[in-house]
Amino acid sequence: MSNASSSSAFTDSSAGAPVGPPMIGALMRLPWEAVLQRLLRALHENGFDDIDAPQLGVLLWPGPDGMRPSDLAARMRISKQALNYLLGDLERRGYLERRPDPADRRSRRIGLTARGRALIPVIRGAVAQTEREWAAALGEARFAQLRELLVELNDMVAASAAAPP
Repeated sequence: MSNASSSSAFTDSSAGAPVGPPMIGALMRLPWEAVLQRLLRALHENGFDDIDAPQLGVLLWPGPDGMRPSDLAARMRISKQALNYLLGDLERRGYLERRPDPADRRSRRIGLTARGRALIPVIRGAVAQTEREWAAALGEARFAQLRELLVELNDMVAASAAAPP
């Protein structure tokens, strides 16, 4: 039986499990899950209790405003059908609209409504609170370094994704 203080053999490098210690994906996943829970709690506490994780995924930075649904589906790495289901759900709840694209009337663009734009300060406030707590726990300088490295890593990954194969 494993140590009671360990969450699982996947995260306990001393457990002798063949998987070894957590790698970068796991190390980024746990903090992201904490942020996601904080976001959902803040939204629910501020009257947006009809938003759950799948809908929140559509609304996360940089947001869907002005995007074509097909581009958003590609960014989220989900099917167009799955995204259209989520967009319909958010549209019925008053968070966004799908409008004709002025440059191509056959295409649609996503537009946030006033209710959709009201989510932004709640989301940003919840993330800012999380950042303050983590900076206090890690120390301002170490948290600033972590943030700087994550920005650099994001830039690197984005550039790599945009490069031709």
